[in-house]
Amino acid sequence: MSECNHDCSSCQSRCEHPTPESLLAPANPGSRVKRVIGVVSGKGGVGKSLITGLMACAMQRRGHQAGVLDADITGPSMPRMFGLRRRAEGCEEGILPVVSGTGVKLMSINCLLDNDTDPVIWRGSLIAGTVKQFWSDVVWGDVDYMFVDMPPGTGDVPLTVFQSLPVDGILIVTSPQELVSMIVQKALNMAKLMDVPVLGVIENMSYMTCPDCGRRLYPFGEGRTEQVARTYGVPLLAQLPIDPAIAAACDEGRIESIRTEELTCAAEILEAIG
Repeated sequence: MSECNHDCSSCQSRCEHPTPESLLAPANPGSRVKRVIGVVSGKGGVGKSLITGLMACAMQRRGHQAGVLDADITGPSMPRMFGLRRRAEGCEEGILPVVSGTGVKLMSINCLLDNDTDPVIWRGSLIAGTVKQFWSDVVWGDVDYMFVDMPPGTGDVPLTVFQSLPVDGILIVTSPQELVSMIVQKALNMAKLMDVPVLGVIENMSYMTCPDCGRRLYPFGEGRTEQVARTYGVPLLAQLPIDPAIAAACDEGRIESIRTEELTCAAEILEAIG
């Protein structure tokens, strides 16, 4: 037998090349999730969970069944935003997601704890395994758009989500500060390495409106995120203002009462995913 020269086009042998093993975790048999959208950020404090919740509410309002998988295990905030204090229940098929007032399905570690202020002091492998269980053990039923709220950065959880869940695309959330170029670039590079499409960038805390004259003020500067998005060839989908009313509504569990026309473009992009 001749030595292999690794050129299959000129080789007469019939070698069997093993197919790379898929790392995708199996969905629960009771789940029928059509699209999975990851919501990521390069750093904390930019409003990633806020955008996740607002996007879920926007899609639910447009007639789609939305779900939220809270993958931020050590810093969960989604149940509080939706005003959900009750614990998740189980059935023979698995764990049932908690359902909000408008019908958004949600699963978070805080839906399983006795108190939502109890700390989760776990190592990375256990946290990553829990995220996979939220996909495999939760009976999601019919979901048109599932939003995965990931912790900031490029660590265990984002890697687990990209490898284990059938992610259709990600939304990158950022703020208009000097570090935005590096932060967005890190998220873009990770998405490229994991072969996950970037649907666009959403800038939070872009501006504030003067209560006296209605003029827009840009406390962190203007145009940085738009320039970075243009440089890397991804669309800037929305720019959200600093609004104390939005913060108050989230603190009071009334995120579903917030109407954000700024996210219309992002919602239309998601509806266009085949």
